[in-house]
Amino acid sequence: MGTGPVDISAQLSIPDDEIVERFVRASGAGGQNVNKVSTAVELRFDVAGSPSLSEPLRARLLARRDRRVTGDGVLVIDAQRFRTQDRNREDARERLAEFIRAGLSVPKPRKATKPTYGSTLRRLDAKKGRAQIKRGRTTRNWE
Repeated sequence: MGTGPVDISAQLSIPDDEIVERFVRASGAGGQNVNKVSTAVELRFDVAGSPSLSEPLRARLLARRDRRVTGDGVLVIDAQRFRTQDRNREDARERLAEFIRAGLSVPKPRKATKPTYGSTLRRLDAKKGRAQIKRGRTTRNWE
């Protein structure tokens, strides 16, 4: 049913049998055509169960807070930007590739640093100044 594997990088591609494509009618404007022709594509890819992905890559993709990933670890992409089924299918596959490419880069671990002495002094001076401004706003009725 597919159009060949989805190439992610030189080392990684997703075979066609891991991708499930369903063609549905698109929502929105389009006249009679939109009511008759199933041009929108719903692409499903099981991130959690895919043998093509390495374990660290799978963990990074599943850890992303993306509303397109279901609780079972299935990525669902709806493509209905274009008027033809072929263009929407290409669009969905390209968006799948982009999603996986985003997980390929390993984030650099953050090194904990201590604030400099000068920045701490500046922060405390700013706090004292703000407190002085607020103290000046109160009216003393008890004197």
